[in-house]
Amino acid sequence: MVAERTGTFDAVIHCASSSGGDAEMYRQVYLDGARNLLEEFSGSKLLFTSSTSVYAQRDGWWVTEESETRPTRETGQILLETEGLVLANGGIVARLAGIYGPGRSALLTKFVEGTAIIDEENDRFVNQVHRDDIAAALFLLLSQEGHSNQIYNVVDDEPTLQSECYRWLAQRLNRPLPPIGKSKERRKRGDANKRVSNAKLHRLGWTPRYPIFRDAMEKSVLPSFADIISRSSH
Repeated sequence: MVAERTGTFDAVIHCASSSGGDAEMYRQVYLDGARNLLEEFSGSKLLFTSSTSVYAQRDGWWVTEESETRPTRETGQILLETEGLVLANGGIVARLAGIYGPGRSALLTKFVEGTAIIDEENDRFVNQVHRDDIAAALFLLLSQEGHSNQIYNVVDDEPTLQSECYRWLAQRLNRPLPPIGKSKERRKRGDANKRVSNAKLHRLGWTPRYPIFRDAMEKSVLPSFADIISRSSH
């Protein structure tokens, strides 16, 4: 919540986590949460942090805010329903890519723990965004006028194939590549394979501090994992 004024708020940010929950948890956290916030803060602008998982494309092509959204999972459908509610009430939707930052990186965690697999037959683009760049984007959207009823993708500048991420980590950490095989992992963001564009957000003047995977890893993520990486090497 920002900019308190005369007992109310100019804006409310609905940025919550389902903690990996099922569809019912998504409904309670996101949809019911948005309804509660709209009722409680009826005079405030609501900004909802949704997810790029609402894009279900599998062809590896670029998607924009105007691209088709047809998520295959009920959780994604609930996110879309929440987006519709927020937009209908004059709010803003920020679709976040996979979040990473200090102490948080799904790819690095799997690599270090030895659970990563390079699935050559089903390689996919990974769309990520650094925690700090998300915060900058949200405050930019609320500090400027004219963004009501709008959707913005919040993602870094360079979607990267998952295999390339693992190859870079292997070289950077001087470790073997993960084994090649068939991944049986149930992906949080589904089986989509797409490259998410951030051009609309860039046009507002947003410039990510960590525009590509390698920058974020070198300058922010790897240093925060130093102890874990050191322990896993023994």
